Amino acid sequence: MIRNAEHRDLPIILEIMNEAIQNTTAIYDYKSRSMEFVGAWFANKQADNLPIIVYELEGKAVGYGTFGVFRAWEAYKFSVEHSIYVHVDHQGKGIGKTLLTALIEAAKKGGYHTMIGGIDAANQKSCEFHAKFGFVEAGRIKDAGYKFDRWLDLVFMQLML
Repeated sequence: MIRNAEHRDLPIILEIMNEAIQNTTAIYDYKSRSMEFVGAWFANKQADNLPIIVYELEGKAVGYGTFGVFRAWEAYKFSVEHSIYVHVDHQGKGIGKTLLTALIEAAKKGGYHTMIGGIDAANQKSCEFHAKFGFVEAGRIKDAGYKFDRWLDLVFMQLML
């Protein structure tokens, strides 16, 4: 079931987020985040009327998705960048597909023009996943990040809404 995230979901969102930071290149960050960080992130999304949705399975959130402003300047107000993360124990079950479908619909209803995903270039599965939804590569930045003792290329994939 897809629903809007609630305060009770923040601990599992934090767990999913920190697993991605610690073990993947899906989030270009080094340090685990705190409950205070996630609480402020949640409050800011709500204040800006931006969605955070969760996929609930057996009464517990097992994945989340959101989008936010692509860049901070006013002329970018019709472009959003999305994120989707699924708990490691529930990946490969179609949860990401359901979350992305819901985010695309929310972006369309919100009057946005384009949705952008920033993806580590080595993550071919994510690039292929996005391509199935009609996202196309819009740009690539070589050596944009450094994590796990290697340079990371960043691919931007874009869907015209």
